Amino acid sequence: MVRTVYYVAASLDGFLIDAQNQPGGMNPGEHSGGSGASLLGDHYREFLGRVGAVAMGAGTYRSFLADTASWPYGRIPVWIFTHHEFPGIPGADITFIRGEVAEFHPDIVYDAGEKDVLLAGGGNIARQFMDDGLIDEMVFTVVPVALGSGRPVLPVGSITKAGVLLDTRSVGGGLVQLHYAFGPGEAFGAEAESAEE
Repeated sequence: MVRTVYYVAASLDGFLIDAQNQPGGMNPGEHSGGSGASLLGDHYREFLGRVGAVAMGAGTYRSFLADTASWPYGRIPVWIFTHHEFPGIPGADITFIRGEVAEFHPDIVYDAGEKDVLLAGGGNIARQFMDDGLIDEMVFTVVPVALGSGRPVLPVGSITKAGVLLDTRSVGGGLVQLHYAFGPGEAFGAEAESAEE
């Protein structure tokens, strides 16, 4: 089953951590969008191995244009939700789209094949996916610092139902990673727990 996974790094007070806010010398992301790639290292690369398609907003994509060498997705199909005109990145498989996330989600899932969809970046695009019930799992890395302001991890329009905790782990540098299932992903979480018993 293809899952849509929101992979994000955020502060203790719930704001996205990215290249624009590197508190205390920490840089949990190699680019804007809260991927947590540089501190998570091998774990993030392993995670990308199960990704068949990526969805992100214009703000996250814009951050890569400043340094296209930081593009971590290779030839993985990437769908950019935007109302702006942007250049492509040489060698990258990018589709620019305008519209509601629910309209394009089936096409993104199709592109992923047998792998998962990564929801990269965050903030507004993550809110739209969550409000439409399209986030199956969330890998949330907590960075031990408070920012006081910034872009919220999930600025949803209403209260979500509780996720099911699948896993927790320490990933170095004082970071803690929480892995939750939402919606259809809850069945996956229940199966995982049953397998451990």
